[in-house]
Amino acid sequence: MPMAAADIETLIRTALPDASVRIDDLRGDGDHYACHVVSALFKGKSRVQQHQMVYAALKGRMGNELHAMALQTEIPASA
Repeated sequence: MPMAAADIETLIRTALPDASVRIDDLRGDGDHYACHVVSALFKGKSRVQQHQMVYAALKGRMGNELHAMALQTEIPASA
């Protein structure tokens, strides 16, 4: 079952309240997304740890309702 981009954004913003989130549906099918997340909470974390934080925010939906997501994370310039 596909997952709406708005639901993904809500989950990420709940876990990372300061996050700027951009989600693009790559195929228009609700199963393949590109996600760009910017958060000061990523400061001091490796790229892998940043991605783990986003995946944790999705609460096990990655690989289930959410089939594929190209993830890009970054720290804001002001952090």
